[in-house]
Amino acid sequence: MDILKRQRDFFDSQQTKNLAFRKMALKDLQKEIELREDAICDALYADFKKPKFETLAAETQFVLAELKLAIKNLALWARPERKSGTLLNWPSSDWIYKEPYGSVLIIAPWNYPFQLVFAPLIGAIAAGNTAVVKPSEATPNTSRIVQEIITTVFMPEHVSVVEGGVEVSQRLLSQKWDYIFFTGSTRVGKIVYESAAKHLTPVTLELGGKNPCIVDDTAAINLAAKRIVWGKFLNAGQTCIAPDYILVHSRVKDKLIEALKRSIEHSFGKSVETSPDYTRLVDEKHYNGLKAMLQGEAILYGGETNDSDNFLAPTLVNEPRVDSKLMEGEIFGPILPIIAYDNVEVIHNYITRYGKPLATYVFSTNKKFQNKIITEYGFGGGAINDTVIQITNKKLPFGGVGASGIGAYHGKTSFELFSHQKAIIKKANWLDAPLRYPPYNLPLKLIKKVKHLF
Repeated sequence: MDILKRQRDFFDSQQTKNLAFRKMALKDLQKEIELREDAICDALYADFKKPKFETLAAETQFVLAELKLAIKNLALWARPERKSGTLLNWPSSDWIYKEPYGSVLIIAPWNYPFQLVFAPLIGAIAAGNTAVVKPSEATPNTSRIVQEIITTVFMPEHVSVVEGGVEVSQRLLSQKWDYIFFTGSTRVGKIVYESAAKHLTPVTLELGGKNPCIVDDTAAINLAAKRIVWGKFLNAGQTCIAPDYILVHSRVKDKLIEALKRSIEHSFGKSVETSPDYTRLVDEKHYNGLKAMLQGEAILYGGETNDSDNFLAPTLVNEPRVDSKLMEGEIFGPILPIIAYDNVEVIHNYITRYGKPLATYVFSTNKKFQNKIITEYGFGGGAINDTVIQITNKKLPFGGVGASGIGAYHGKTSFELFSHQKAIIKKANWLDAPLRYPPYNLPLKLIKKVKHLF
């Protein structure tokens, strides 16, 4: 692919390693996003009626916050890091140099089609790489404005956009990249990982999972319902860290259901379809798939649809079977199964059934119970007595584990992700201990004592 060769040549010119060059590129990107913020909001609304508030909060301002942090701290992040040496290598100074990988491929999804292009791109540029971005074809208006922004800010040999469908992704993945960053489903993530393995290319896979939300009988039910409704129905449930299903203690199940209904109506009104604050599903295929999941289920609330608008109302489902379509995998939409439990064995059976999710949420005032869930089960990240908020702190890494992903980013972690940590020891010449050289004259009984020198 010609653009990849041009980017490799540009990277080899050493220009991207210049800190002033990187910082200027990030500043130019910041100015362009600020200039086009209203147009970005319009593009996301045109793609799937995302409310302007959600676009500002979860897309543009999220990205601008990442940019400001990177611009402010780039020199600190990039400088060589001094490490203490060992007696064996004395006299020496020991260092970690942060080295860019080279040419990076970023494949973005449709659910947050602006944020999930630029958040990883900021890390890649800050670390000194070149990048090719593949936005989602499912959100064409956002893809178009992403193309316009990147074309305006960057030289193509530095950052380029390649638009298209599955065949374009396949063609890109057939090339040898120095790093691949993919956000999307676990199914496609396996394909990306397999393609990368052919070239031994390192990857970050930001995937998803069946995220449990556990509500025990000590929880503040009304507040829990308010926070669950917000996290679940944000972006119409098309959020990788949204609660996927609720496990609620049987003693408070009915109370929680009523509180969830009240919170939905408070957020979106009795006619959700007319609410300006409710997103639509991204396309007909995804919409039909979610409708199919509801077949034969006991709907407690919601379930209204509009085929002409890909509208599916916030929907609560009572006790779906474990082998139902709804419980096969990640729902990724505005459907929330509610399942009662009476003991921790039920919780254990559900959580372990689906592998390690991207997020787990616990609503409880029992610290022992909170700690039990946090420490006994593997998952990417989560929150106690809230949902989704773990993504907002740039000091916290964001990423999955196992089937929910490989690697983490955000803030300084993004810079580190796209940087190879190069270890360097600078050895002095004025002393050279003879013990390490043959012929080996050190008595064998003293060999085991050498470990104290490391």
